Amino acid sequence: MMHDEQLAACAQAVGFTHWAKLDVNTIVLRQEVRDMCAANTCGKYDKCWSCPPGCGSLEECGEKLRGTTRGILVQTVGDVEDSFDLEGMAEVEAVHRERFARMYEMLRASGGPVLALGAGCCTQCRECTYPQAPCRFPEKMISSMEAFGMLVLEVCKANGLSYYYGSDKMAYTGCFLLA
Repeated sequence: MMHDEQLAACAQAVGFTHWAKLDVNTIVLRQEVRDMCAANTCGKYDKCWSCPPGCGSLEECGEKLRGTTRGILVQTVGDVEDSFDLEGMAEVEAVHRERFARMYEMLRASGGPVLALGAGCCTQCRECTYPQAPCRFPEKMISSMEAFGMLVLEVCKANGLSYYYGSDKMAYTGCFLLA
């Protein structure tokens, strides 16, 4: 399993723009965040295993976190024209997802359990089996930090990582939690 310095080197190697050591004691799971998921503005609530309620109750998500002792926050920050530049946002998101998947594979290969919480819902499969059948790839499924009830801004702030980089920037944040 990787030490903190190795985690940072890995984040740098895959190309993340920013990263910070994540103190697992700063993570608070909030019902208000899960309530925002239930408003279904993204259209994924009750549609996939990686999002509520498929990813489990707030208590079940908390149980998945209990075995973790350390972690790393990772970000991809990219340029956008303005807050309406959906194409630019999608490009930054695609880069973030690719980096996140590469680091996840590296961490899994290094041994020991890894809980990966990304940005947005899992995209492992073209169409999720939820709720008719079990997840096809539970070991590769990635829920979002929000799906687990984390207020990303709060977690970033508590760990010394910026969240907002200006109106012409878009930031995607995820984390890896380790035993």
